[in-house]
Amino acid sequence: MLSIQAPAAVVMVRPHRFFPNPDTAGDNAFQRTGNASSDAQRRELAIAARDEVTAAAEALSAAGVRVHLFDDDGAHNTPDSAFPNNWFSTHAGGHVALYPMHNANRRRERRTDIVDLLKSEYRVQDVIDYSGLEHDDIFLEGTGAMVLDHVARIAYTARSRRANPVALERFCTHFNFEPMCFDTADENGRPVYHTNVMMSIATAFALVGFDLISDARRRDEIRQRLTDSGRSVIALDAAQIASFAGNALELSGRDGRVLALSRRAFDSLTLRQRKLIERSAQLLPLDVPTIELAGGSVRCMLAGIHLARRERPLLPSLPCVEPVAAFDGLL
Repeated sequence: MLSIQAPAAVVMVRPHRFFPNPDTAGDNAFQRTGNASSDAQRRELAIAARDEVTAAAEALSAAGVRVHLFDDDGAHNTPDSAFPNNWFSTHAGGHVALYPMHNANRRRERRTDIVDLLKSEYRVQDVIDYSGLEHDDIFLEGTGAMVLDHVARIAYTARSRRANPVALERFCTHFNFEPMCFDTADENGRPVYHTNVMMSIATAFALVGFDLISDARRRDEIRQRLTDSGRSVIALDAAQIASFAGNALELSGRDGRVLALSRRAFDSLTLRQRKLIERSAQLLPLDVPTIELAGGSVRCMLAGIHLARRERPLLPSLPCVEPVAAFDGLL
C-alpha cells in the first residue's frame, strides 16, 4: 500500500560542473571545500559528482522508484543544482510550490522544463510561486527548510535565515500545514542551516537530532507530537547528524517502502536503529561522498513527487510497456 508520506517518484538533477558552493558556506557547517584547488581537480570533482548522481538514480529505479533525471551543464553557475528539493515541492491535490532562495546563484536552479514535466506527467492544478519574496530578503528553501509530516499536516522548521517566518506562514496557510518552529544550535552555537539535515519523518518512524534543539520544552513537545502520530522516534547523536543520518527520505518502491540515505549515514546507524527502521522500510544506502562535500546528502538530492500520475491512453494496436529502470527527463 502506498503511503502519502513516501512518494513513489522523484526528480533528480545530474550536475556536470559540481563544486561546493562558496556562496553558501557561511551558514552551512556541513559543507567542505574538497580537494579542488586546480582546474584538473575541479573537473575530477565534477565527474565524480555526476557519476554519483547517475548511480543513485539507477539504484532508486532498480528499487522501483520512478526517477525523472535531468541534466545540468552548469553554464549558468549553478553548483548546487543536485539539490532540487530546495526550490520546489509537490503536494497531493495537484499543487506545486516554488520557493525563494537565499543565495543568488541558487535562484538560477529553478527550471521551467522541470515544472513542464510535472504538468505533462502528473495532474497539476496550480503552481504557487513564492520566489518574488526574494526581493524583500524573505527566504524559505523548500523541503530543506521544512520537514513535512504529510499525515499530521505539520511543517517542522528550524529557524534560520533560510526559513523566514513570513514565508513559512504563507506556505502553511496555502497548503494546510501547522508550522512548528524551533531554535537549534550545534556544538559551536550555530543554528542548523536546513531542518532536513537533522530530521527525517517516514511513515512509521522519525529520525531526529534532538540534541540540536535548544529549548528543552520544545524538544519534548516535538518528541511527543511525533510519538502521538504513532511513529517510533529514533534519536540521532551529534556524530550521526554530522554523517547525514538525518538527511534521509522514505520512498515507495516496487516491493514496499525504502529509506534512501547515504552510505556514510547508513554506516553511522547502530544495529538497533537499523532494525527499527527495517520493521517498515528497507534501507537503501547510496554512495555520494562527493555530493556530501556541498553540505547536503541523499534527501537533498530528491524532490519527491506527491502528485497523481496522468493516465496515458493506450493505442489499440500497441502494447503499453514501461521500460524497467528507465529514466524520464533530459538524458
